[in-house]
Amino acid sequence: MTGRSGDGESGTDGIGGAVTKGRFESIEAAHSVLEPVMRAIASAVGDHCEVVLHDLSRRDLDRTIYAIVNGHVTGREVGGPSTNLGLEVMRDEDAEHDEFGYSGRTADGRELHSSSVYYRDASGRIIAALCINIDLTPLQTAQNALAALLPSAAPEKRDRELHTQDIASLLDTMIADAVAAVGRPVARMDKADRISVLRTLDGLGAFHVKRSVETVAKRLGISKVTAYAYLDQIRSALH
Repeated sequence: MTGRSGDGESGTDGIGGAVTKGRFESIEAAHSVLEPVMRAIASAVGDHCEVVLHDLSRRDLDRTIYAIVNGHVTGREVGGPSTNLGLEVMRDEDAEHDEFGYSGRTADGRELHSSSVYYRDASGRIIAALCINIDLTPLQTAQNALAALLPSAAPEKRDRELHTQDIASLLDTMIADAVAAVGRPVARMDKADRISVLRTLDGLGAFHVKRSVETVAKRLGISKVTAYAYLDQIRSALH
């Protein structure tokens, strides 16, 4: 790999030619540069630290995981799905999405401390995401052992990122969270409640998942046509 020249620009041969001011020509170029960084981070932090490279260039959110180290942390592997954050990125690609030190949750309920950095190509299109997820279980185990001596009441917080085995499970979790936020069971919801659920899910990018409108409509006890009508109403109010 070519080193960086004195003016801060990348070299022009080998993989160095594919990197300009922190941008990559392709997911392959991103992986060539970031793969040793991934291994370095995982090795330094330990087995409870997962490092993932997501391929967002193909816009196939069912299969975004291009490379992963310590995948046992979330139970995922190469070819696995995006998280809800990937859905948000696709909803508003022009925005700055890098985020550091946020809370996440695994499919089995373990808490994570996470950071995500997004990479673009020369045209500004987001093509990759480097994500670090640290399982807090070892620290929480130690904290629980000291709880009797050092009691503390941590404020309840919303998990920023959800890690699931497949995109359908992710959507199910997002729907359940949106329904819970309304504060009443679906059977007792009125039109305003259902619109609130749809607004929340739309804001989180949930409808980038294939057949998501049908899934949400079924969970809310309304027809697909009604769900689309509510979504049109929500989106027209934003313009």
